[in-house]
Amino acid sequence: MVSTAPKSTAKFADTEPTVRLTVAQATVRFLANQYVERDGERTKFFAGCFGIFGHGNVAGLGQALLQDEVESLEAGREPGLKYVLGRNEQAMVHSAVAYARQKDRLQAWAVTASVGPGSTNMLTGAALATINRLPVLLLPADTFATRVSAPVLQELELPSSGDVTVNDAFKPLSRYFDRAWRPEQLPAALLGAMRVLTDPVETGAATIAIPQDVQAEAHDWPESLFAERTWHVARPLPERSVLARAAEIIRSAEKPLIVAGGGVIYSGASDALAAFCAQTGIPVGESQAGKGALLHEHEQSVGAIGSTGTTAANALASEADVVIGIGTRYSDFTSASRTAFNNPDVRFVNINVASLDSVKQGGLSVVSDAREAIEGLAQALDGYSVGAEYRARIAELVAEWDDTVSAAYATEDGVALNQNQVIGLVNTLSDPHDIVVCAAGSMPGDLHKLWRMRDRKGYHVEYGFSCMGYEIAGGIGVRMAAPERDVFVMVGDGSYLMMATEIVTAVQEGVKVIPVLVQNHGFASIGGLSESVGSQRFGTAYRYRGEGGRLDGATLPVDLAANAASLGADVIKAGTAAEFADAVKVAKAADRITVIYVETDPRVYAPDSHSWWDVPVSQESTLESTQQAYQRYAEWKRVQRPLIKPTNG
Repeated sequence: MVSTAPKSTAKFADTEPTVRLTVAQATVRFLANQYVERDGERTKFFAGCFGIFGHGNVAGLGQALLQDEVESLEAGREPGLKYVLGRNEQAMVHSAVAYARQKDRLQAWAVTASVGPGSTNMLTGAALATINRLPVLLLPADTFATRVSAPVLQELELPSSGDVTVNDAFKPLSRYFDRAWRPEQLPAALLGAMRVLTDPVETGAATIAIPQDVQAEAHDWPESLFAERTWHVARPLPERSVLARAAEIIRSAEKPLIVAGGGVIYSGASDALAAFCAQTGIPVGESQAGKGALLHEHEQSVGAIGSTGTTAANALASEADVVIGIGTRYSDFTSASRTAFNNPDVRFVNINVASLDSVKQGGLSVVSDAREAIEGLAQALDGYSVGAEYRARIAELVAEWDDTVSAAYATEDGVALNQNQVIGLVNTLSDPHDIVVCAAGSMPGDLHKLWRMRDRKGYHVEYGFSCMGYEIAGGIGVRMAAPERDVFVMVGDGSYLMMATEIVTAVQEGVKVIPVLVQNHGFASIGGLSESVGSQRFGTAYRYRGEGGRLDGATLPVDLAANAASLGADVIKAGTAAEFADAVKVAKAADRITVIYVETDPRVYAPDSHSWWDVPVSQESTLESTQQAYQRYAEWKRVQRPLIKPTNG
């Protein structure tokens, strides 16, 4: 009998050469050969790998990174994947994310940690990366795929599911998640992660969990897996008809306003925006991520907008008849919890590479790269300009705010400093190309409204997650990305105590940063917020318990300057403006991490933004302070608007 089964047509299935490596070794070799390209410029994508080794990855990724380092040095070349030892898994992710942001998302780091608490310590960092839409590859170790030794140390046992591990917690926090239970699954996981990491819309944390036994397992890999791959970072173009509609709406405006977000920075669209605003006279307010989209000296720059904005930007926002959002996700701080745009006829044009953000506020959705859309609008709006009266209004408001900032910056000889003055001193004493880094507490809001921008990449405040402890770790990542610039890390005592350990990493790696450690003996930001909602700064001060059992006794004898010195940093104490100026000179001349320590009064606030942030207040209380706070809250709630009227009808 003759068989009727179809004959095989696979003529070349067994001809590709292979190389035998462990899963971990294959991962390192693959990552070392990934590149990105935008506008014809090609860059190696992974700068290296941060890691802390434990029993979950020391024999896997730890051995693979060691082997890569030894083989590379013997061959007289740089390691394919530089290794940096961190002190805290969360902090390592912060450093990696900060590096990626400084590089406009065109370079990133991998981060590896051991199974169990080592990996779950990275969860906060994963959330921060995804919320801020910044690329980082997380390689948490996992429990045994074979389960022959189960339950192993640090394994999560659930009676209802045998395949769940603690690493499943990464799933909702990652833009991409996979687990390589077998070696054959690794190529698809790596390629899937790269797709997300290099996509300006989808980017965030990409997580590949690799069980500890699989990391050490050998496999025959096709050599093509390790060939250099170049991933194109696209610039999506706006649809012509949509761009024409946007231009039509803008032409009809008498008081237009641009809200510039981080998308302007990542797109490299600052020059295009500056030219567009000079052409049209349209003013620009900036979100936290968008600060630097226009420099302070530009006539159309009105500074920060929203809850922590300038009075100039917020006054113009209240009057604007057309708001043009470019690369902003309209967070509650940017929109002042939807109270900023009060013109009853206001319309929105939203330009964003992500459709999720382009439909916010009910505006006309222009899905596009920021630079491409701005340049397209410049052509479509040829001949359009705002009126002379509006230009004069802009100039007047900017001058008023500039005077306010100058007054806040002013110091007195021999008098102790407040936080506004510390910011002013750093702003004026640092070089124009230096970078300021911050993340949480009262300083991000104060920096947002007070800092005068002199360089597109001179401002780095993490405010998507506003994560306490980010500052020093983030500063390390920024300096590694920009070694030619000095990096001033603005950090309060509360945030410093969360993650001061990365000072050791800075010392070890010779990464010079200049932390400005502001000691105000508590949580200044939440203390002020607590007071504003009627909670009387409860639980926000670093104090002993008093005779009545409350935390209202004497200030704790915490010496943060001594702590920083014990971790290996040089420390300079500065109590006055003259001492602070001298400290900055010494720190800038130094070649290693130098902490400037200064004590301030947390009750001296930055100038008012004439704005609001929606933090609910208790509707019932026996406390008079809370009752009064609720009355103020109810008044602002009456101003709050949903802003969903369609613009493209």
